[in-house]
Amino acid sequence: MRLILSAFLLLALLSPNGSITSTARAQAVPTPQLIETKAAQAYLVEASTGTVLLAKNERQSFAPASLAKLMTLEVVFDALRKGEIRPETIYPVSEYAWRTGGAPSRTSTMFAAVKSQVPVADLIRGIAVQTANDGCLIIAEGMAGSEAKFVERMNARAAQLGLADSRFGNATGLPHPDNRSTLYDLVKLSRHLVATYPDLYQTFGLPEFEWNKILQRNRNPLLSFGADGLGTGFAEGSGFAIVASMERDGRRLFLGLSGVATDKERTEEARRLLSWGFDSFEMRTLFKPGEIIGEASVYGGAQSKVPLVAAQPVEVYVPVNNPERLQARIVYRWPLNPPLAADAEIATLNVLSGDRPLVSVPLKSAEAVEVGTLSQRAWDALIELLFFWI
Repeated sequence: MRLILSAFLLLALLSPNGSITSTARAQAVPTPQLIETKAAQAYLVEASTGTVLLAKNERQSFAPASLAKLMTLEVVFDALRKGEIRPETIYPVSEYAWRTGGAPSRTSTMFAAVKSQVPVADLIRGIAVQTANDGCLIIAEGMAGSEAKFVERMNARAAQLGLADSRFGNATGLPHPDNRSTLYDLVKLSRHLVATYPDLYQTFGLPEFEWNKILQRNRNPLLSFGADGLGTGFAEGSGFAIVASMERDGRRLFLGLSGVATDKERTEEARRLLSWGFDSFEMRTLFKPGEIIGEASVYGGAQSKVPLVAAQPVEVYVPVNNPERLQARIVYRWPLNPPLAADAEIATLNVLSGDRPLVSVPLKSAEAVEVGTLSQRAWDALIELLFFWI
């Protein structure tokens, strides 16, 4: 039976001056957060390395409210990319969309007139800039025939993207028992939107949008602070929430906050955490591309170990005055049996600060390993048997 080997294979300790040493084993010590937040949930990630700067209940489920519209827009963006629809495709405004999400609903709306027609490009602007509920319903009915059918697409697409803890009951985020997500999933979704649809993502940063002769400002309170997306939400019982993305000096951060008591507190807390993320951290390279990071044991091979390398630089985003040492652990599925091709992805490097995970990087074999001689295979089989016996 194959098991994931969690034995300690490599521990790289990064001292404040950047030097790296190795040791056989170490005990992880719980590490407190470097900054506290009054939000019930918080998640702050650096984009290029995926380094987690702050994690507080990031996998705790809550009602995302209008943040569910990020999933709605992802389905639309995906359809545009596949050529299923075009920016100039026109959809009618049904009475249901008008009453449920338009002017009569007294919720966020782009004020689309009942029985009028709206191009997809403008619906996207209405949703991204004004969090328009009518825009969501118009595009859902237009693309799928009904909101219920569109929601099926939302949930199927969420599963494809690996949003394991997200489920959607409608296209708007209006109160519904099936609307549940986590900051972990919403930040993951936001990173996907930026990376996959850079041109469409720019819509989130538009300062205003006018439809039906009504001009409305972007509802994101962080645009004036330098953020270029994404959205906000409020739900009874979950409080105020925000998912934001901001770039400064070539570095991009993604922030998710939820469970804040007031709109003002949400804005102030988001600004504080983003400022801290940019001002208090720096990029540090742990391993260069192709540099041997460690070894994995091979059983029954012409050689007993295979060196492991990363295809890209292994970088982390760490505090400028770093008081902590970083731990790096290689994990792979044991036993590794030959033949192994060169550049085969066979392991993962997990970098931690205390018990706080920072980044995970896939590792590849630096060289090929052929099947060993009969005596080598017999010896390794004995070692494998003793390992499981112990």
